[in-house]
Amino acid sequence: MNILLIIVAIIAIILLFTGGFVQSLNFLLWVGIVLLVIAAIVWLVRMMGSRRA
Repeated sequence: MNILLIIVAIIAIILLFTGGFVQSLNFLLWVGIVLLVIAAIVWLVRMMGSRRA
């Protein structure tokens, strides 16, 4: 019975860390998307500015 309790505790800890990693990766994915959009806007503004000059 003691071994079963240890196995359940280990599985719970693994699931806890996995859930935390998934949430942080989801946040980093959104940060990457926002930075990509900002980079595309800056690139378009620079291209339009160079055509006028």
